[in-house]
Amino acid sequence: MSGSVYGNIFKVSTWGESHGKAIGVTVDGCPAGLELCEDDIQKYLNRRKPGQSKYTTPRNEADKVEILSGIFEGKTTGTAISMVVYNQTQRSSDYSEIASYYRPGHADYTFDMKYGFRDYRGGGRSSGRETIGRVAAGAIAAKLLEELGVSVYAYTKSIGDIEIDYTRFDKDERDNNAVAMPDSNAAVKACEYLDKMLKELNSTGGIIECTVDGLKAGVGEPVFEKLDANLAKSIMSIGAVKGFEIGAGFEVAKSNGYDNNDSFVMENGNVSKKTNNAGGILGGISDGSQIVLRAAIKPTPSIFKEQETVNKVGEDIKVQIKGRHDPIIVPRAVVVVEAMTAITVLDMLLMSMTSTVSGIKKFFE
Repeated sequence: MSGSVYGNIFKVSTWGESHGKAIGVTVDGCPAGLELCEDDIQKYLNRRKPGQSKYTTPRNEADKVEILSGIFEGKTTGTAISMVVYNQTQRSSDYSEIASYYRPGHADYTFDMKYGFRDYRGGGRSSGRETIGRVAAGAIAAKLLEELGVSVYAYTKSIGDIEIDYTRFDKDERDNNAVAMPDSNAAVKACEYLDKMLKELNSTGGIIECTVDGLKAGVGEPVFEKLDANLAKSIMSIGAVKGFEIGAGFEVAKSNGYDNNDSFVMENGNVSKKTNNAGGILGGISDGSQIVLRAAIKPTPSIFKEQETVNKVGEDIKVQIKGRHDPIIVPRAVVVVEAMTAITVLDMLLMSMTSTVSGIKKFFE
């Protein structure tokens, strides 16, 4: 299987299956001298681990990370950083029945068509547990970006048709509720809605919004390596994501040129913009303003309602899926979107260091 490596300079390679012995990641291209320990990684993994509320899968995993290489005396060495999280509570018997049929909304059928077989124990590589490696790598990227004055912050914008109120936006509130919303009122309403979904043996989706602050103008390439194009690829590579937006996103289709264009103005001696419909990126290159992106997350496909499907011998059947599943993916996916954004921004930033001769000369002076 190809396609488990992402990045150009800051390169991430994930490995492992949901019901295998472990999940892991190797990060290549991290500069030497970054202070890093397992706690720096763990605080990110804790945000995506299961069992945190009744709205997440009851699979009881500590998701404890172990750094195997690339760190000496508390700092990165510049060599590959390898990390592992051992799976502790696999219950593969919960999935034995689905070996004979294709679950609606899952990759069972497409895996069979591509490889001729599939790991039916929780989805194998298509399982949400694959994102452990992404989050661990993203924690490193985020810490390095912090050294450069760049911050990445993601949160739940909406669940179902319940949206946050930006006049009540509170960054600290995100980590105080079960749905990762920076608005306590919206969080209460969202939890009530999720309770309704649980009673109906159903699931729901939502939208995750992510911002990048402090990134200077000039990061990104003008053609195939556009910053927004690479962000789209990285976010769309997350299994549950079905839509992606930058800035005003799909609303631009309803706008006109005059209203959609962001007027440039001088502010404290620097070029700035009156508005940010572009979402901080023009021509594939950062313009110095806040980057704003959104990911549309589909409802969890594993629901306990009876559904129609077909089995491997071509018969129409009805099934009720068993096992341990999230009624909503969004809250645990917030940190995944944050991680993939950090990885992409850092990689593009490192690529941009060689954009000019003067920049290269400055490095060697």
